[in-house]
Amino acid sequence: MKELQHLNKHFYKYRFRLFFGVLITIVSKIFILFTPRLTRDSVDIVDEYIKGTVTDISIVKNELLENILLIIGAAIITGILTFFMRQTIINVSRYVEYDLKNEIYRHYQKLSLNFYKKNRTGDLMNRITEDVGKVRMYAGPAIMYSINTITLFIIALTYMYNQAPTLTLYTVIPLPILSVIIYKVSKAIHKRSTIVQEYLSKLSTFTQESFSGISVIKAYGIEQQTYNDFNELSEVSKQKQLHLVRIQAWFFPMMILLIGISNLIVIYIGGKMYIDGKITIGTILEFIIYVNMLTWPVATVGWVTSIVQQAEASQKRINEFLKEPIEITNTNSTETSISGEIEFKNVSFVYDDTKIEALKNVSFKVNKGETLAIIGKTGSGKSTILDLIGRLYDVTSGEIKVDGQSVKAINLNSLRESIGYVPQDAFLFSDTIKNNILFGKEDASEDDIIQAAKMADVHKNIKDFNEGYNTILGERGITLSGGQKQRVSIARAIIKQPNILLFDDCLSAVDTETEEKILNNLKKVTAGKTTIIVSHRISSAKNADKILVIDQGDIIQEGTHDQLINIKGYYKELYVKQLSESSSSDS
Repeated sequence: MKELQHLNKHFYKYRFRLFFGVLITIVSKIFILFTPRLTRDSVDIVDEYIKGTVTDISIVKNELLENILLIIGAAIITGILTFFMRQTIINVSRYVEYDLKNEIYRHYQKLSLNFYKKNRTGDLMNRITEDVGKVRMYAGPAIMYSINTITLFIIALTYMYNQAPTLTLYTVIPLPILSVIIYKVSKAIHKRSTIVQEYLSKLSTFTQESFSGISVIKAYGIEQQTYNDFNELSEVSKQKQLHLVRIQAWFFPMMILLIGISNLIVIYIGGKMYIDGKITIGTILEFIIYVNMLTWPVATVGWVTSIVQQAEASQKRINEFLKEPIEITNTNSTETSISGEIEFKNVSFVYDDTKIEALKNVSFKVNKGETLAIIGKTGSGKSTILDLIGRLYDVTSGEIKVDGQSVKAINLNSLRESIGYVPQDAFLFSDTIKNNILFGKEDASEDDIIQAAKMADVHKNIKDFNEGYNTILGERGITLSGGQKQRVSIARAIIKQPNILLFDDCLSAVDTETEEKILNNLKKVTAGKTTIIVSHRISSAKNADKILVIDQGDIIQEGTHDQLINIKGYYKELYVKQLSESSSSDS
């Protein structure tokens, strides 16, 4: 159970609730044990009356009535205490579940993009849902029933031993056999539980990817193939589940068998002792009630063991991610004021997952308020530059400076708050258009939202929707066209009014006319702000103060638009090509 030790801090947090729950459990078990003793006394008084030891029937009636009332009272008190026991211990499991999910989610948010490239979304979701659910069963029901069983065993066996030591020793003969069975089966359950959870993650990943890419699946007409793949994976998952269930199925029958053997021992040995005059007939009945009273707790040993083993396997999977090191850390707790000067000094960067060298000894400087455009082929390293400025990754070698300070020495929150970022693949949340724009600035007014949308040339499109700005978008903004998504994403960055604006080929899905409108609007927005525009189009870059041309991670050209179109090279070739294409489309 070493993996489950991670939960100890949560148990400590709710220690008083747990202590109260344990105390109630012990007291409730004391009351429940009144029933066998009172039953014994009732049978013995009747037996004495039959034998003639007691001749006054009124004494028998009074004692029987008193015992019945006491049994009813004990049952009522036990029921009340059991209710409060569940309200404390089971509630604690819900608190632990809440805390654990938040702990995992917080850690997920701190992990770098490298982590998300290596792990699938379905697996991440499964660990924070299915695996946490398994752990909750350990933190609540498993603990409750374990305390219940241990308390009942200690109190019952102690009392039984005081009543008839020899009969008690015979009664517990099956317990060592039970221990061996639990040990053997628990190992198998742990192993198979881990496999089951892994296949649940695979199923979650498959379905999540299928639903996200449903348009591609339909476009290629591969619904049947996708279904067959899912069915195949489900079949394997089902077989793994059945392997686990087969092992779990051994517990309950074995428990019942061992309890039955204990009953036979009590009847046989107890009968002989009664004949020899060592115990009363009431004691035999009392022991039979005790043994059957222990049936459910003993039977739950298997169930609890199964829960613990599954929780152990799930917590191990959770711990694997919780132990993932946080690569991008905030080294400065003091808020930093950012004005916007950016400098790259001999920066090289290699992607950890692919080992591709995206940047090679890149150096450049953008002064506060200047606009830099970066042009280059796909995969040349343009987007990587923007990712490094926001510290989504840390450089492999070299140094990035913002306002003369190393980017690693600046407060990470301050750095990212000073940046307005429009990614190449515009991501919108399943919320209203208004709230997607407000994501850039939560306290923005209605006028600010409309103004930002107008600057991004998307206001007219939004007004055409029935619900306007309150239109609920589908997952990943599927309700909107590619160009509309890009423009809403631009509005989200604009409304933030940051000192640094990063545009990553964010006009690729709009026509040249719309692009021209947005670029003219951006001139007003970017005035006095440091702006970096990544693009494949010369039209997006030509008005920049400085233009970099990158190829395979190297800066191959640098200068203004007027300088570069007069120099033989990639920029001039691209300019001539796009100019001729524009002329052809106009004609």
